[in-house]
Amino acid sequence: MTEGHEYFLCALRNLGDEELEEPSALPGWTRKHVLSHVGHNARALARLTHWAATGELTPMYPSPSARDEEIEAGTLWSAARLRAFVEEEQVRLSIALERLTCAGWRAEVVTAQGRTVPATVIPWLRSRELWVHATDLRSGADFAGFPADFTDALITDAVTRRRTAQLVEVSARATDRAVNTFADGDVVAEGTAADLARWLTGRGTHPQLVTTAGDPLPELPPWL
Repeated sequence: MTEGHEYFLCALRNLGDEELEEPSALPGWTRKHVLSHVGHNARALARLTHWAATGELTPMYPSPSARDEEIEAGTLWSAARLRAFVEEEQVRLSIALERLTCAGWRAEVVTAQGRTVPATVIPWLRSRELWVHATDLRSGADFAGFPADFTDALITDAVTRRRTAQLVEVSARATDRAVNTFADGDVVAEGTAADLARWLTGRGTHPQLVTTAGDPLPELPPWL
């Protein structure tokens, strides 16, 4: 998580304030939207951490529309405020996680997607947001620069989610891994781990990514 935060900040430092008004890699979102989302995501996960620590019901967002409303509100802030917001909320989340007791880490909370998970999953949820959204800033960050173990975990996470939550029969086989731990299925996409992670998280289809049967890659619904 900490390494992902630094990776995101490195991508952010490559951009001038005026460039934050420009489109990100996500349809309909500027780079300011990405910053606002990343900052508010840390704040939302801190609510889950508070829930785990105290037993007080504090969901990530108070209503279904609250997430989008927070993001849009943040886009109206100055670039300086948004930059500081991303860093400050990460610090608050990190401190809250460090203070969790053993019982707190075992406590169950509910994600924004409605999954009941132990608090031990919170750092992964944050790591996923930081690394992937760094690429959405379009300032040099790329899946090829992710640590191998994180990329593998991301592929496994995305395949599992698509197969269980979305009922999409898709699996992955990384051509640059000696051992593949990704689930097999009816549709197996082959390519480098970076290309697979990029495709599975909805960040485009690499021309070298193919299925084992030679068929076109299936259209995937939104990842999260």
